[in-house]
Amino acid sequence: MHYLLTVIGDTTNEVDDSEPGAVDAFNEQLKTDGRWVFGGGLTSPDHATVTDNRSGAPVFSDGPFVESKEYLAGFWVVEADDLDAALQLSAGASKACNRKIEVRPFDGLA
Repeated sequence: MHYLLTVIGDTTNEVDDSEPGAVDAFNEQLKTDGRWVFGGGLTSPDHATVTDNRSGAPVFSDGPFVESKEYLAGFWVVEADDLDAALQLSAGASKACNRKIEVRPFDGLA
């Protein structure tokens, strides 16, 4: 089953580079264990653009869809047998990037 591990950035908590390479090492372990599907870091919300084409004419707005102290800073899509296994992976992810991680399973409809 696939799970989304979302890295939660915080505008009041600067990136901690005290363990350089920790995320790279975590990524390599995911790949070695056959858990890696896809992942990546994102730029800050200041670089976001929201598109709304529900009315038939696209409207583009600068900035994130919601202003918040916390924001989506990156993500992993991982393969895990169940939620417990995904939570174990999220604990490693949180330690590697020094951020909170939200875990959500894919709904299986795709």
